[in-house]
Amino acid sequence: MVRISGVVRESIVDGKGIRFVVFTQGCPHHCPDCHNPQTHDLSGGYECSTQKIIDEVAKNPLLAGITFSGGEPIMQAEKLIPVAKAVNAMGKDCVIYSGYTYEELKELQDENVNTLLSLCSFLVDGKYINSQRDLTLAFRGSRNQRIINLPKSLAIGSPVVEDM
Repeated sequence: MVRISGVVRESIVDGKGIRFVVFTQGCPHHCPDCHNPQTHDLSGGYECSTQKIIDEVAKNPLLAGITFSGGEPIMQAEKLIPVAKAVNAMGKDCVIYSGYTYEELKELQDENVNTLLSLCSFLVDGKYINSQRDLTLAFRGSRNQRIINLPKSLAIGSPVVEDM
């Protein structure tokens, strides 16, 4: 079971292509002017089986993949791993958003976090900073946030920033 705030079954703003988006519940960052403040409360939202999420993704052949957003998906990394594995097995990709930077995530030296990152194609990292808000940016809200190519980054041990 994973605690989520909700899902969007077809999104074109949370990564390339049509995406199934899971908004995880719980976030330690509390960024001012956050787009999803309802996801901050650790006890909010509801429990959802990972199998239900997998089944919903499988129902839609038009999906390019799944996006883990939030809240802070990293807080539930272990629970999201089976979803990412199943989505990859369908030939679809995974994108993850985090208020943590790539460097902060690697410093955690957490096996579950590292496994989840290894199963994703892209990470949109960094806290939302309202003073750096930029509506012209693709797939992110503020200029400090980066789109990290995870396979390339993990291969060389440092972030590779590129467009999705």
